[in-house]
Amino acid sequence: GAEDNDGILSLEDDETFASFRMVFLLSIMSISILVVYIIEKNKLHYIPESVAIILIGVIAASILRGVSEDLEPLETFDTTSFFLFILPPIIFESGYSLQRRNFFQLFSSILTFAFFGTLISSFVVGFGVYWLGQHGFSYELSSTESFAFGSLISAVDPVATLAIFNALDVDKNLFMLVFGESVLNDAVSIVLTRTILQLGHERISWEIAATITKEFLLASVGSAIIGVLFGFIGALQLKFINLRKHPAMELVCLVVFAYLPYVLAESLDLSGIMAILFTGMTHAHYTQYNLSQESRVAAKHSFRGIAFMAETAAFLYLGFSVASFDHVLDIRLIVASLVLCLIGRALNIFPLAYWINRGRNGSNTITLRMQIVMWFSGLRGAIAFALVTDLEDFSNVTQKVLMSTTLVIILFTIIVFGGATWPLLSWLRPRNHQKTIAFKENNKRSESTTSAHNYSDNSLLPTGNEHSFSSTASEKQKVAATWLEKVDERVFVPLFRRRQHGGNNKEDESEGTEEGYKYDD
Repeated sequence: GAEDNDGILSLEDDETFASFRMVFLLSIMSISILVVYIIEKNKLHYIPESVAIILIGVIAASILRGVSEDLEPLETFDTTSFFLFILPPIIFESGYSLQRRNFFQLFSSILTFAFFGTLISSFVVGFGVYWLGQHGFSYELSSTESFAFGSLISAVDPVATLAIFNALDVDKNLFMLVFGESVLNDAVSIVLTRTILQLGHERISWEIAATITKEFLLASVGSAIIGVLFGFIGALQLKFINLRKHPAMELVCLVVFAYLPYVLAESLDLSGIMAILFTGMTHAHYTQYNLSQESRVAAKHSFRGIAFMAETAAFLYLGFSVASFDHVLDIRLIVASLVLCLIGRALNIFPLAYWINRGRNGSNTITLRMQIVMWFSGLRGAIAFALVTDLEDFSNVTQKVLMSTTLVIILFTIIVFGGATWPLLSWLRPRNHQKTIAFKENNKRSESTTSAHNYSDNSLLPTGNEHSFSSTASEKQKVAATWLEKVDERVFVPLFRRRQHGGNNKEDESEGTEEGYKYDD
């Protein structure tokens, strides 16, 4: 009987603690929302929202720690919760509100930066840290520890990048390059880190490098296929089962088919980020046109609201982490890692941009201004920290050293680079562009195509700028895009979208749809 009572008591204690944790988190979140509103209302671009939220987290955790030592577990960073509940809505909403036409026309460039760029950056940091450690210039790490750290610290965080770029009116192709690279780069970093840890006991060789590349390609392609497949299934279900008179059920169905591919990909050791990104794009391109008007509007604002909550939680937990564990700071490793991150990012962006530009003519090159902004936008965030807290196989001291180093690099990049993004963009902006931050002197249409975009609340429907990329796309890309559009128009749209009624149907008209195919962004 006593044991049963103890069990009941411990259960009640757990429930009380979990409830108190939620009260604490939601209270801090309400303060964060107020601070973000003040920053946006007063247009304080030099104070990134992410920095303000992290500072709130630091202050809250410090107060909590001062009140009682027993309250410390309240603010600990939970990796499982981060990967299962915080990250998915952020990535899904990014894919759902993405300008898909622009993304796919720049896809080869984005993929080049995300895959080869991340490999270059990971190798530079990993090898540099290992060499410096072996020669006594830095904290000594094994080859596995060095390359795992190199791959996880190369994760450019879309949450941090989006938080900075959302407030700014940036050239849409530059925005897409930076955003696309940061999302796909995360998938590369996560798969790369996990693969290195799995093969960590074996000596680094060309065979291991080939295995890592093969594992990544399988994970990326497999995840993308899972994402698109569930997008198609969701579209078909909502096309043939008429739930338009039940908006709540429609929305639940959409959410289920949004989240399923993420957890399935994670359970199969694939990339959940890649899966949910492609699911978001597929749902936006097909499934949403099978929804009622009420559900479309509700879905758009609900996904944006949930993503905002998740972003806020991610930055708050980073702030909590500053005050929630005893840091083991190795100044030599921190300085070496920071310098190597900057060098790795430079060796990633500038040579690859030069290589990409070789196949393009003068009107569509990635200009030096754009390259500088891309190099500068390599902000690290919660994903790198989530990966480093997951390094359970390392010794306790090494893990603490790497956690502290990662946290310092995250804070440095977000505060210093994030805070300096606005002045940099203003300084690099051509003098003839006063209202928009457009980086292509030779792109006459850039001003008209960028000024209408507000990426913080990107329209899900046609903006009238669908063909604006024609002035900057190479001929091959335009031909490929046209071919894909035709296939999509004749095969996929009739198969996965409910038949529209031109402008006659008020519901469809109000949502900007039209008969026949159009890339609906």
